[in-house]
Parts: sequence; C-alpha cells; structure tokens
Amino acid sequence: MPCRGEIWLINLNPVKKNNEMGKIRPAVVFQNNELIQNGYPTTIIIPLSTALIDDAEPIRFRIKKRDHLQQDSDAVITQIRSIDNSRFIKKIAILTQYEIRQIKKQLNEII
Repeated sequence: MPCRGEIWLINLNPVKKNNEMGKIRPAVVFQNNELIQNGYPTTIIIPLSTALIDDAEPIRFRIKKRDHLQQDSDAVITQIRSIDNSRFIKKIAILTQYEIRQIKKQLNEII
C-alpha cells in the first residue's frame, strides 16, 4: 500500500490528451495517508520526468536519484492528478520530510 512521500513506478497509460504525461514512470504519492489506509479507490500523485528543466520552481521540484530511482528527476507539480490504485506497480524510493514540505509549498504557490 503506498504512503505519502513515496515514489512509485506507475502506469499512466492510456493518455487521454496530448498535454498529459503518460508511459510507465515514477510518481510521488501526495495524498494523505488516512485516505489511502481507509481503502479509497484512487490516489493523488505527482508524475516525475527525467527531461530536467533547471530553475523551474514552482512548477517543478528536482529529486536526486536514490534507491531504485535511477536518474535525477523533476516532480512536475502542474501534472498533479488522481489515479486508480490498480496503476501502482512498485515502490522505488522515499522522499525526505524536507522534500515533501517543499513540494507542498510549491503546490500551494500554484494553487
């Protein structure tokens, strides 16, 4: 079961529109753990991209490679979305509390 702040490999196919991120790719679980643990059927995620853009805050947040995240990646905060829980494949890394706070701060700036 995913938890907030974990990075999971997720199947984002099929893509419905050209401006949506697709493919099987890592994403940050951003939904609060209470909803996840109570069996809610969808989860809010932020997809990652290895097409890095420097100085792109607040729309992107850089995550350094670690564990099974094989490349530095940008969390593309403008692509936040809810997915069905059947799309989760496997956990590959965990963010620090600092990183979670920074992403939340940037998301608040956008919203």
